[in-house]
Amino acid sequence: MDSSTIQVSTKDFSNGSIKVAFATNDNENIDAHFGGAKQFNVYNISKDDNEISTIIKMETKDMDKTISLLKGVDIVYFVNIGPTAAAKIINNGIFPIKYKEIVSIDEEVTKLSKMLDNNPPPFIKKILEKKAA
Repeated sequence: MDSSTIQVSTKDFSNGSIKVAFATNDNENIDAHFGGAKQFNVYNISKDDNEISTIIKMETKDMDKTISLLKGVDIVYFVNIGPTAAAKIINNGIFPIKYKEIVSIDEEVTKLSKMLDNNPPPFIKKILEKKAA
């Protein structure tokens, strides 16, 4: 078994929401390299609500398997990524965001929710437009 996926929520988030994955080793922070993360916590985020929807536990380092498990995710956060993996996630329609320092997942979820409520940056507007089409 290379990974396990735990469905946490089946709540339906409609238009105006984004699905975001966070590479994490401690389950609280964006603190993992894309290819070496112990797990990805996937959240549905809207301006009014957000919740964790899925936890993807990684048991092997298989870039293609990881990318296929992230299908349907709009944005993925991590502290580092190799150039091949970066190209593959972009080609799969996932927007990569790299942080140089460790950041709290809760803080980032709150920040994204506020962004959606106010004036989202162009890359998030583009994601929302694509989902609405």
